[in-house]
Amino acid sequence: MGSVKDLIVSDKPKVDDTGLGWFIFSDRYSVFDWGEMPDLIPNKGAALCTMAAYCLEQAEEGGIRTHYLGVRESRNSSSKDTKNLSQPAHLMDIEIVRVIRPSFREGKYDYSDFNSNLTNYLIPLELIYRNCLLPSSSVFQRLNGGSATYPELGLTQFPRPGEKLSPPLLDVSTKLESKDRYLTWKEAGEISGLTTGELTQVKSILTEVNELVTEIAEKAGLVNEDGKIEVAFNPRRRLIVVDVVGTPDECRFTFEGVNVSKEVAREFYRKTEWYDAVQKAKEWAKERGVTNWKELCTIRPSSLPPALKEIISEMYMSTANAFLERKLFDSPRLAEVVDKYRKWEKEG
Repeated sequence: MGSVKDLIVSDKPKVDDTGLGWFIFSDRYSVFDWGEMPDLIPNKGAALCTMAAYCLEQAEEGGIRTHYLGVRESRNSSSKDTKNLSQPAHLMDIEIVRVIRPSFREGKYDYSDFNSNLTNYLIPLELIYRNCLLPSSSVFQRLNGGSATYPELGLTQFPRPGEKLSPPLLDVSTKLESKDRYLTWKEAGEISGLTTGELTQVKSILTEVNELVTEIAEKAGLVNEDGKIEVAFNPRRRLIVVDVVGTPDECRFTFEGVNVSKEVAREFYRKTEWYDAVQKAKEWAKERGVTNWKELCTIRPSSLPPALKEIISEMYMSTANAFLERKLFDSPRLAEVVDKYRKWEKEG
């Protein structure tokens, strides 16, 4: 079980063969690495499943290999593509690769099991593209704090909030640690067993997915500000895109300058005492060399206001309708939902 979706394995992956399984998309959500939050957002899971399936189908058509096999309206129904859906689906058929987790020894993670001879495994990286740097972007914190430099990020000067980046900034962090840790691309290749050529291929795939999602988003009236993907090696050590892409949980979308993504929930929680406690707990965990920073957090998150939860639910559903260009979900047009959110913020 993950923080927002579950994995059901019907056939376990082997060293030399992929397995089979389903993603079950739930209405749970997670922010700031916390895991499951107190609320459920109605229809979020089905909306995410539908959007992700559509984007993966488009990726496959464009020549990008993925682990996607189709979606189901129920466990007993047959697998199909999104254009044949008669109702929202929350089950996705996928191929499964091995997940090899780094061990934690003497205060740090050991990636020595990863090498250029391994096959059929999840590359332990989160790959990030940034088309624009929103004011809340971690890039500003890293540059100001000295943990990143212009050359490492592919920049020539300090960026401005809201600045469009051309070419996009390609970023990378760890995926299988208790807290995501940003890396240089050189470090990323070293810990994950990638050759120089494979690392170049990874960046190329990240760029291709960015371009694909940007095009899909634009047709829906959205701007694709940034996003993330995961990749793996199949049994022949060929790169494939895994997990999901192009959803409001993997991307930061805006509509006429207004966030239409999980960022809406993040914005709410950034104003709470819980968010401050999370940041302190992460700092303490780093200082003490422990992995479970949540044990050090003294406050638990509150629930979302009911009106905001309804707006976020409609954002997911309306975005899915806009992606597929059909009214699969009973939800207002995205422009109407954004207006409702603007009003909620003003009355705040």
